[in-house]
Amino acid sequence: MRAIRRSISSMITVVLVATCGWFSGPAHSAGDATAGKNMALACSACHGADGATGLDPTYPNLAGQNERYLLRQLEMIQSGERPILLMTGQLNGKSTQDLENLAAYYASLPGKIGQAEGTDEALESAASIYRGGIARKGVAACSACHSPTGGGNSPAGFPRISGQPAAYTKTQLTAYREDTRTTDGEYGGMMRDVAEGLTDTEIATIADYLQGLH
Repeated sequence: MRAIRRSISSMITVVLVATCGWFSGPAHSAGDATAGKNMALACSACHGADGATGLDPTYPNLAGQNERYLLRQLEMIQSGERPILLMTGQLNGKSTQDLENLAAYYASLPGKIGQAEGTDEALESAASIYRGGIARKGVAACSACHSPTGGGNSPAGFPRISGQPAAYTKTQLTAYREDTRTTDGEYGGMMRDVAEGLTDTEIATIADYLQGLH
């Protein structure tokens, strides 16, 4: 598998980036959350006024997501590097500062946590994968980059994944596994390597677990 073939030096680099990020303190904010709030009205139609109660469970929660990750996604969506049909044209005409302001606004909102719905057995299995990975398949522990609570790593740009709707997480993990989400540079490559080793059942249980993780 690609996860096993990944070079040791590359993995060491990633671990160092994550570790340094956790201990270096908050990343500098370039955006103005107040200005971002004034631009977010159109976004609320899909993502909710609070950034976390979207109309469709396949839409991501934006509230509480880290600013660096949000900005990178907005940039890729605007450029077309990460194509999302429903976002087509939504960011047209917005400057880099506008995107920074939007990212700062949503990062400033309190994140929300849902409720996992799986059985105790399924949740225990998901927790085991999240915390320790699956060594026999070369699947790394999710917590290594996304933190034990799923809060992510803001300085390193690893996203918060706790509280995301299960349907959204399931869609994204499947897209990584099937190589249909090919963005995010090396971080995206890491996700494709991890997801490659996950079955449909494992993806579904992890997605449900993350919905209630805090």
